[in-house]
Parts: sequence; structure tokens; C-alpha cells
Amino acid sequence: MDHATKTAASHHRKAVLFRELHARAGCFVIPNPWDAGSAVERVAAAVEAARAAPAPFTLTARAENFLHGRLDLDDTLLRLQAFEKAGADVLYAPGLRDLDAVRTVCANLTRPVNAIAGAGTPPFTVAQFAAAGVRRVSLGSLLSRAALGAMYAAAREVREHGTFGFAAHAMTSATANGAMREG
Repeated sequence: MDHATKTAASHHRKAVLFRELHARAGCFVIPNPWDAGSAVERVAAAVEAARAAPAPFTLTARAENFLHGRLDLDDTLLRLQAFEKAGADVLYAPGLRDLDAVRTVCANLTRPVNAIAGAGTPPFTVAQFAAAGVRRVSLGSLLSRAALGAMYAAAREVREHGTFGFAAHAMTSATANGAMREG
């Protein structure tokens, strides 16, 4: 049996056992499925699947320590290095709050690093990210949150002051309609 067949059989067996845990009576406790070891296994499996895909696929692996209050740059970097070794194409540690941390991550990896716009205080610029070594910047939910923020501020202005000053910054209907036509 070749390696790919053995790996697929092993994954299938584990999936069946995991499903059986949910079917039995009572409650069971599992370790965090995103602990470092499990996460590396999942990235490796995702890489294998991506490489078998009929079209080119870019796989990004994330170390979300900073999003979840684990402000440990060394651990974040160890995870990213393990994901890199497992074959991830792009590496990502969302939530890094300063350019020194971003620089450290980029300097210690050989694959492209993704960063999220709007995370720093003040938010970093594209030029600052590029100088730190970032190769890709994601907007995440930033544009939708900016739009929601503008709507919220406008509603507060109307409710609290009875004014419509926000209208001076509103997109014209013609511009909005034109943007929709452009696709």
C-alpha cells in the first residue's frame, strides 16, 4: 500500500472513531483540536489535498494566538515555522499589533507572509507592511466594518442632533449605480 493510500485509510479510521464518540451515550471531553501538534497535522493534510487538486491552489496557514489572547510571539512563530515545514504556501498570524512583531515573523520564515489591514494602532500602511517583509495584506472585515461605522455615525447624528451633515460624505446615487454596472 502506498503512502497516500495509508494516509487516507488512517484519516478515514480517525474520522469514524471521532464520529462514534458523538453517537455514544454521555458526554466526552476532547483536547483543543487546534493545539500545535493537531494544527500541523491538519495543515499537512490540507497541503496534501491542495497538491492533489486539479487546479493550482494556494494554501494559507494561520496561527491565531494573538486573536485569542495568547500574546506569545515565540509560540506563534514556532507554529508558523511548523506550518511552513508542512508545506503551507502562505503564512498568517492575524492580530499582530506592532511592526516589530510583523518584522520578526517575516524575517524568520521563507514563505510569503499575510497580514491584516487595520490591526495596528495607528493602522499600518501598505508601505510599512512591505518594508516589514509582508507579501500579502488582507482586508478581512475591514471594509464592511468601515461602512457599518459610517452608517452608525450617521444614525447617531440624526438621533442625537437632528442633522444630516453626514450627507456631505455620502456617495452619490450616480456613482453607486455606476459601480454596480461595472461589476
